[in-house]
Amino acid sequence: MEDWMRGSDSYLPLFLSSTVEDNQSQIGKMRTGYRLGKHFGCSTCGEYFRRKYSLLAHERTHSDKCPYTCSECGRRFCKKSHFVDHQRTHTGEKPNSCSKCGKSFNRKSTLKNHLRIHTGERPFSCSECGKHFRQRYSLDVHLKIHTGEKPYSCSECEKCFRKKKQLALHQMTHTGEKPHACSECGKRFSREQDLVKHLRTHTGEKPNLCSECGKSFNHQSDFVRHLRIHTGEKPYSCKLCGKDFRMRPNLVDHLRIHTGEKPFSCLECGRCFVQRHNLMVHQRTHTGEKPFSCPECGKCFSHKSTVVTHLRIHTGEKPYLCTLCGKCYSRKTGLDSHLKTHSGEKLL
Repeated sequence: MEDWMRGSDSYLPLFLSSTVEDNQSQIGKMRTGYRLGKHFGCSTCGEYFRRKYSLLAHERTHSDKCPYTCSECGRRFCKKSHFVDHQRTHTGEKPNSCSKCGKSFNRKSTLKNHLRIHTGERPFSCSECGKHFRQRYSLDVHLKIHTGEKPYSCSECEKCFRKKKQLALHQMTHTGEKPHACSECGKRFSREQDLVKHLRTHTGEKPNLCSECGKSFNHQSDFVRHLRIHTGEKPYSCKLCGKDFRMRPNLVDHLRIHTGEKPFSCLECGRCFVQRHNLMVHQRTHTGEKPFSCPECGKCFSHKSTVVTHLRIHTGEKPYLCTLCGKCYSRKTGLDSHLKTHSGEKLL
């Protein structure tokens, strides 16, 4: 039975059931749909859509107008192309291959999105901040940052999320569920994508190939960050001074220069640092750890940069040149001290 419930700005469909629990579930779906801008509701199952044509396409799955039924899971499709694409999720077939890196996909649309990684194309832009995205879905998720909308809430701790997938992953922190196990070492993961990444540590596979320099990466996120070296793209900008960065963590570290925040403290002496890496290096002064060794003489050092400088003793390299007299030095500090002899500055 269909009734109507008065919303804040418009009428929204409410589909009444015989039980209070079912009615509350339908009302919950309606309110969530309305918050997400989904004003078109299905009279059969109560699912909501942003666009009327999406609702009409969905409603056909409840009628006899969808003749294609999956024998594996029973899902119905109105278009043969959608049915064929869906079957590949069961067979594992991936006939759409990327000409740049060889990676394969089960759908042409997924390949099209993937190709934008290589071309750098980002056709979907945010009207609020101008940020560009490769996929419309990514833009839709991003827009929630501006609206502050987090429609998916955890029933255990009431924490809210912008994505339904984020909520599902979060809920596993309460249940401890890790359904994806590595067949090689038995390590378990909450997310299938984390298992896929982990398996590459066993196989050595690096499927993301840079067409500019030939370097390969096992994680797509590392590959995307690497491409910015060639394109010069620095999408993360400091709103206080305008400085741009290739990676978000670099921006986060930089912002602490403005705020004065030093969140990483040494348990031994209490000294604080802006970056975790600087804390780890500092801790070696307490532990005496020297993880970097010279391949020529075996001498060990606590800093990698010190090994690089030390190696010049063996190679004879002196990269720091005085432009006034032509004298060369293996260290910058040596050149700085030497330059003072030209300026007449007294050395301490």
